[in-house]
Amino acid sequence: MTLPALFDLSGKVALVTGGSRGLGREMVRAFAAAGADVVIASRKLENCEALAAEVRADTGRDALAVACNVGEWAQLDRLAEAAYGHFGKVDILVNNAGLSPIYDRVGDVTEALYDKVLDVNLKGPFRLTSIVGTRMAEGGGGSIIFVSSTASLSPGANTIPYGAAKAGINNMTVGFARAFAPKVRVNCIVPGPFLTDISKAWDMDAFNKTAPRSILLQRGGEANEIVGAALYFASDASSFTTGSHLVVSGGSAGG
Repeated sequence: MTLPALFDLSGKVALVTGGSRGLGREMVRAFAAAGADVVIASRKLENCEALAAEVRADTGRDALAVACNVGEWAQLDRLAEAAYGHFGKVDILVNNAGLSPIYDRVGDVTEALYDKVLDVNLKGPFRLTSIVGTRMAEGGGGSIIFVSSTASLSPGANTIPYGAAKAGINNMTVGFARAFAPKVRVNCIVPGPFLTDISKAWDMDAFNKTAPRSILLQRGGEANEIVGAALYFASDASSFTTGSHLVVSGGSAGG
C-alpha cells in the first residue's frame, strides 16, 4: 500500500460530535480533505450548516449538519438515524463533544453542574458508541475515536468532575474495543492544552507564564495539530491498533 493510500478516506462516512468548532472542526475538515463525507453534529445547527457549506465548497464532499445535544439520550438516537438515513452507513465515529466548566471551589459544584458534565462527557459518548458501534460490528466494520483529556490522568482542583468523566472515557475505550472486536477498532486521543474556544475561559497571562515550565513544547496546541492523530486512527494507517490511547499534549505535566 502506498503512503497516500494509508490515509485515504474515499468512500467513507465520518460522524463528528462537537464538529462545528475547535478540534472537531479541524477533524471534519481533514476527513473531508482525505475523501470522506461527513456528518457534523453540535448543539447549534447554524454553525454546523456553515461548516457543511464550507466543506462542500472546498472539497466537493457531501456534508450533513445535525443539531444534537450529546447529553440527551434521545437526541443521540435521532443523530444516528439522521446519519444512517442520509448516508446509509457510518465508517468513522468521533466522540469529540465535551464540556469543562471551571468552578472556584469543589464545594461550589452543584448537582446540576455535576450531572451536566457527566452527561455530556461520559453518558453521551457511551450511548452514541453503543448505537453506531453495534451497527458497524453488524455491517462492514469501522473506526471509533474517543476524545479524552490529560485531566483524565492528572486532574486539576477545578476540573475534578470533568477529569473523572474523561477517565471513564479512557476505560470505555478499552471496553468497547473488546465489545466490537474484531470488525471495529476503538481508540482514544488524549489531548492536553489546546488553544480553542475552551481556552477563552482561561487566564491566559497565567497560562503563558507557566507553559514554559509545565509543557515541554512551551505552548498550547493549535486546533489543527490534532489532525495527525485523528487521521491515523480513522484510516488504515492504524489497521492493527485498537484499545489504545494516544496522548497529544506537547509534553504537558498532565500527560
